[in-house]
Amino acid sequence: MSVIKVMDEVLANKIAAGEVVEKCASVVKELVENSIDAGSTDIKVELKEAGTKEIKVIDNGKGMDESDAVLAFSRHATSKINDEEDLFRLTTLGFRGEALASIASVSKVDLKTSMGDVGTHVVINGGKITAVEKGDARKGTIITVSELFYNTPARLKHMKSLYSELASITDYMNKLALSRPDIRFTLTNNEHLILRTDGSNNTLKTIKSIYGTDVTRKMLEIKGENADYEIHGFISSPEVHRSSRNNMITLVNGRIVRNTDINRVINDSYHSYKPDNRYPITVLHIEVDPSVIDVNIHPTKMDIKFSKMDTLLDLIRETIQKTIGNKNLIPEVVIKEPKPKYQEMTLNLERKQGTKIKHPINDEKTQELIVNNFYFNEDKQENITYEMDTTGDVVQETETPYNQYEETTMPEMYPVGLVHGTYIICQNEKGMYIIDQHAAKERCNYEKFKKEMGSPNIASTPLLFPIIIELSNTEFMILKENMQILRNLKFNIEEFGVNSVIIKEHPAWIIGDVEEAIRKIIEIVIATKKDFDIEKFNEKVATMMSCKKAIKANMNITMEEMEALVNDLRKCKNPYNCPHGRPTTIFYSNYDLEKLFKRSGFDNIK
Repeated sequence: MSVIKVMDEVLANKIAAGEVVEKCASVVKELVENSIDAGSTDIKVELKEAGTKEIKVIDNGKGMDESDAVLAFSRHATSKINDEEDLFRLTTLGFRGEALASIASVSKVDLKTSMGDVGTHVVINGGKITAVEKGDARKGTIITVSELFYNTPARLKHMKSLYSELASITDYMNKLALSRPDIRFTLTNNEHLILRTDGSNNTLKTIKSIYGTDVTRKMLEIKGENADYEIHGFISSPEVHRSSRNNMITLVNGRIVRNTDINRVINDSYHSYKPDNRYPITVLHIEVDPSVIDVNIHPTKMDIKFSKMDTLLDLIRETIQKTIGNKNLIPEVVIKEPKPKYQEMTLNLERKQGTKIKHPINDEKTQELIVNNFYFNEDKQENITYEMDTTGDVVQETETPYNQYEETTMPEMYPVGLVHGTYIICQNEKGMYIIDQHAAKERCNYEKFKKEMGSPNIASTPLLFPIIIELSNTEFMILKENMQILRNLKFNIEEFGVNSVIIKEHPAWIIGDVEEAIRKIIEIVIATKKDFDIEKFNEKVATMMSCKKAIKANMNITMEEMEALVNDLRKCKNPYNCPHGRPTTIFYSNYDLEKLFKRSGFDNIK
């Protein structure tokens, strides 16, 4: 008796749904990508209970006729590829033909679609079509998915909290909006607006809608290309960073992808500009011939393989480092001004009502701008700043330009004093600078040690009393394998008995507590283990040595020493951060100082 049988199509779709439909965000992803492939320019996603109760996607795409509307829910039914060759020249987000069938098998689906004439209405429960009717003639598609996983209790039981589901959907919609700034996206949950973009094809405006004005002002534009790839987009200045890699967004031919190698190179490009455990905000578009990549790795289509990965990574690294290296990255302390009482009251009322009321401001256009900005971005509390005269009337709408960093070296400044033996106060015609003397000296030492370690003619110093270091057998084997690295740095190091080494000579740049420094260097070699990278080794050693030899906090130095330190800092390739990524300098403009002391005209408003 035969025991092998062909599975029922509904059962096969439920199994496939295990990979395609992991959570509510998976449904939103597949439906919105279908809308994009249909040529939509306006896409609305309406959720109820974070999508657990209902997900509705409304678009103005080309729509479907009746036969396509029914066939679309069959497994492996797609309009996006015809033969095997099409897999190597994909230009659409979807192509596998699994998503709609998988979604329909674990939910209740209501589809209304039209190509501009007679529409079609299809109803599906648990993968079975229960009704096909004539619908209205509105061009586009409205698809509603409700009661997700109602017929798969195990999957339903393990869904995360409403907050987690909503956060996942919002995160994906944010990334999708950044990938297609030419499309107007709207996301609501229980009729509460979460995201709205204007579809103006301006990436910075989309970044502002997601991250707010302060972050947008600190984004840097990047562009680069080589024979195989073209990259463009925006990266945050080093002072803007987050605790996770989730804000490092990579887009390949408009597709949101995940690639650990690209994320690593992006993060490494910020090395010594920010803390190692923090990550930048990036929106990186990669344009490449479809034949060079393979997206058919996983049903989610977010994993991708590149045939010429090394050239892409080199291009990303060089472009980011060049962009950061050409900017004046001293953080400026901005003094935010309090709103006048009458303005705060009217704005609070507008947030509650969402309507335009009478302002003391007479300009109708400005009233609309204020109402729209504060009502539709209530949660983000973003501001458009206005210059006002003493009567409270708007004189001019102003907004700090994006990419405000000057392409100059660190400006010349003059020390005038020291605070708490830690912070050097400097000034010039632009304002006041505060320099952390420990961080500044660390940066100077770091670049000095890096240069000396890379020199083929490193001077060495013999030890009067050789240093013997005992190790475990595992540590000794790792060190023995990389002994030549230390010898190239002018260490006279040899095996000495069982699991021990003796050091008779060391490079001249090691000063102070020589034995402690040598032990630290050997620890770095051992910690690296396999795949020893000399560049990373030099980085770690230089960072360690620079910290040990830097001026400490609460150590008073003379005015001459301050001047020498500031001059040395200005000569550094990156004078803005210590090797650990902390800022060396912050800046108060003359205008901000005047505001602090109520000397500016704006602060005379009561």
